[in-house]
Amino acid sequence: MDLTRPLTSTALYILLALAERDLHGYAVMQTVREVSGGRVPLRTGSFYRYLSQLIDAGLVVEASGRRASADPRRGADYHLTARGRQVLESERRHLAGLVAAMDALRSSTRKGLA
Repeated sequence: MDLTRPLTSTALYILLALAERDLHGYAVMQTVREVSGGRVPLRTGSFYRYLSQLIDAGLVVEASGRRASADPRRGADYHLTARGRQVLESERRHLAGLVAAMDALRSSTRKGLA
């Protein structure tokens, strides 16, 4: 499965969650819920399926080494790869272009009404 274009909302939010720092699975799920305002519900099973696809696509990897203060009950931390960052930036540009096109359409519609 090619996750590089277009990204599903869930995949995009997982990449966004990992954009600033490495996180363990539960923290990624919590971040996705917070950042999406609850619009992207993630259950453990579906999260790990998405994560597996992102890993297979080379966008995410298990972080090497554990933090010194890491809770031993938690699983691996995950890290956004350079390719993952490129895909995230590409998606940002793509979405920004769509928003610009929508804004231009809205502006031209308003001019037609004036």
